[in-house]
Amino acid sequence: MTAAPQLIVDGKPFLILGGELQNSSMTSARYMETVWQNMKDTGLNTVLGCVNWEDIEPREGEFDFSELEAVILGAKAHGLRLVLLWFGSFKNGISTYTPPWVKKNPTRFPRAMLRKAGGQLEIGDVLSIFHSEAQIADRKAFSTLMAHLRRVDKEHTVIMVQVENEIGLLGDSRDGSKAAGKRFHEPVPEDLLKYLSEDWDSIHADFKSKFPNLKASLQDARGRSWPQVFGETKAADEIFMAYHYAVYVEEVASAGRMEYPLPLYTNVWQNYVDEDADNDFPVVAGGGGDPGDYPSGGGVSNVIDIWHKFAPSLDFIAPDIYLNDYASLCGKYRHRNQALFIPEQRRDDYGARRIWKAFGSFQALGTSPFGIDTLTPETNPFTRHYKLLGSVSKLILDAQQNLGSSVGFFFDELEANGKDTTPPISVQFGEYQVKIDRAFVFGKAGSGAGMVINTGPGKFILIGWGFNATFKSATRPFTGILSFVEKSVVDAERGILRTERKLNGDETRSGLFCIMPNEEPDYGGFPICVTIPARTMIAEVEAYSIASNGEE
Repeated sequence: MTAAPQLIVDGKPFLILGGELQNSSMTSARYMETVWQNMKDTGLNTVLGCVNWEDIEPREGEFDFSELEAVILGAKAHGLRLVLLWFGSFKNGISTYTPPWVKKNPTRFPRAMLRKAGGQLEIGDVLSIFHSEAQIADRKAFSTLMAHLRRVDKEHTVIMVQVENEIGLLGDSRDGSKAAGKRFHEPVPEDLLKYLSEDWDSIHADFKSKFPNLKASLQDARGRSWPQVFGETKAADEIFMAYHYAVYVEEVASAGRMEYPLPLYTNVWQNYVDEDADNDFPVVAGGGGDPGDYPSGGGVSNVIDIWHKFAPSLDFIAPDIYLNDYASLCGKYRHRNQALFIPEQRRDDYGARRIWKAFGSFQALGTSPFGIDTLTPETNPFTRHYKLLGSVSKLILDAQQNLGSSVGFFFDELEANGKDTTPPISVQFGEYQVKIDRAFVFGKAGSGAGMVINTGPGKFILIGWGFNATFKSATRPFTGILSFVEKSVVDAERGILRTERKLNGDETRSGLFCIMPNEEPDYGGFPICVTIPARTMIAEVEAYSIASNGEE
């Protein structure tokens, strides 16, 4: 199998243990001086924060990078890397971060029009992508930013840049402006038709489900308009917007890459009521289930191929995961073996547990809870996850290059009625099936998270807490535990471990399975404390199997 993509920093693979700041935090280097040490103490190695078009080019052609330079120096002084988020033409489906000279000149920079009930049109708080002036101005600003980074950031404090933020049109599935309407009724670009026809077998299944009859009609689609080829549906509007947003962003991204070839990506606001929704929250910030309820044209899974093809200067498309099934979206965004990075996600315990799935099962470059700077290290659920992950990052990065050698998992808190919403999993590693379930306790089982890495025949590294690992040979009737050793990290950079204790007896339920306990296991009133609390949360295991009892 093809190895997973990895981010290379200073010549070595790098695992991003990130956090995204609140939107306004990085506009002030002075404010950030109150933040850096907390980020370090939380276990982060990378901070995500915005660079706003309105701040760096308040007057056209006049650039001011003084605040950004001070921020970069602050991060560098604390040993932290940065991922910059370019809030240019678009942020969360609108254009509120554009400079005043853009906002106040709709003649030069026309707005999108939103189609409302009764045929009414409403001016959107968002630039139309069907005029060129905004694209040209954004391209100039972004390329100037990248050129400046190349000059001032010689030590690569900035390791990656996000181009725009949660792109797409809110409030309508398609721009209702005259220019957009004209384009919609013109022939579909031949490069799109050619791509869909020639690459159909590799196109994401979510696209095909929206257009089940499209393949047969592509050969006759040349010269036909968007509604003639794709229909007059919101799904057709969405692919129309996706193509044109991708082309717009490619102009911006390619100009920046020419100045300074850092890794580039854009992020995606998801459809929160799609089939993989994972929430019962009221729709407030999340929108609804149609294009336009979430930003129409952004790189959701059913148009992700359009983004891959027509914005090639982006290294990958990144999902923001708040209210969708975490594992499902991770899988969708590994489409075509593209890199997986999660630049925004929940910052609570529920979100923190899930990052193990991203790293262990989907070879993620990194994760990043949003709003990281308004928590303290003591109360931030990510602190213990990131500190453990940071200590074993070399082991994880090595496993990611050997696809199928690791699995990540989590166990949520039991519901009040005792219902378990995260059942055990079983994974085959060579001869051995490994069953992973909640850690054994006499009382109430706790939450858990971690990963298992297969390092050789019958050999495994267990990382995390709150789980059991049971081994079963696929070919022999008896399987046992040959050794179970608690480990600690002595050299994180080289991934070197040392033995702390040899575990057996109660720690294996007398040879049944390996227990990676919680920090405070519930004894349930049982008078014999046979379950030890978690300590290093790292162990090495070797399983063995025999074919008979040895008698002739």
